Amino acid sequence: MEGGSVGSAPAPPPLHPAIAPLSYLLGRWRGQGEGGFPTINSFAYGEELIFSHSGKPVIAYSQKTWKLASGEPMHAESGYWRPKPDGSIEVVIAQSTGLAEVQKGTYDAENRIVTLQSELVGNASKEITRVFKVVNGELSYVVEMATVITSLQPHLKALLKKVTRVILHVPVVYMFVDFSQPGKLQANKYS
Repeated sequence: MEGGSVGSAPAPPPLHPAIAPLSYLLGRWRGQGEGGFPTINSFAYGEELIFSHSGKPVIAYSQKTWKLASGEPMHAESGYWRPKPDGSIEVVIAQSTGLAEVQKGTYDAENRIVTLQSELVGNASKEITRVFKVVNGELSYVVEMATVITSLQPHLKALLKKVTRVILHVPVVYMFVDFSQPGKLQANKYS
């Protein structure tokens, strides 16, 4: 949509059938977690996870954490989860630290469990596993990590509550003003 006018937001797209088994994740989750590892001091943090969709066969994922005492940002990551009809799932995640993960795993829609194992980790860790569970409306997860000097062991765990329901992943619209043509507004859409 280049050079077009900006109107009201389009109606939300329908949920793609491929992500229906994981639709219970869609929404904004907030809570607290704790972390540690042999090479760092233990810590507590606040966290927000957002699972959203755009009508395509993927779930957009974003996460951010902060220090409980000060609210200072700690970590952020985002990516996409692609569930398949056979119960397998592929996930790509980019972290604010420059680390990138490609994970594969399985999901059990009935028991609301997603288990992920790294296939490729670029820039630091040797191996990462993640297990997400929803029990009694609360999302918990455990992240284990291995590095070149440590074996696979617990790194993070958190308990989150859903604060909003389904989140729609809406493409970003950037507005530009063409100063050579006063009054003309240009919108470019990126998803």
